[in-house]
Amino acid sequence: MASRHLARSIVLQSLYEWDFYGEKKEDLDEILGRNIGKFGSDIEDLDFVEKLAKGILKNLSKIDKVIRISAPERPIEQISIIDRNVLRMGLFELLYAEKKEVPPKVAINEAIELAKNFGGENSGKFVNGVLGTVFKQIEKDKK
Repeated sequence: MASRHLARSIVLQSLYEWDFYGEKKEDLDEILGRNIGKFGSDIEDLDFVEKLAKGILKNLSKIDKVIRISAPERPIEQISIIDRNVLRMGLFELLYAEKKEVPPKVAINEAIELAKNFGGENSGKFVNGVLGTVFKQIEKDKK
């Protein structure tokens, strides 16, 4: 498994646990550290893991607002924990990450793969639809 893909998987697992237990911001560092210790021995770029997790937390309310706007038929509280956090990761990378470091199509493809691997039967399609909508809006706004 590529290092960045593994890093995203660990961040997703950490966000899942953090979200499941009530989103206490101070707990994510502890959860992330434990998961890196258990699963991250092959990760070459631990800064990427930290930047991704902390960036999501820092921008959480803005990211969740984008989810609410982009998926109005599914209240964020009713989106599965996996799908919600895959969307948070994908949206963070689409909206806030350096485009040279993480091109938009890579961010979308990685999110879809995580949704397929960890989510339900329709998770990949749902994540693709939401992130595709946001990407199209970003491209439209550039013009």
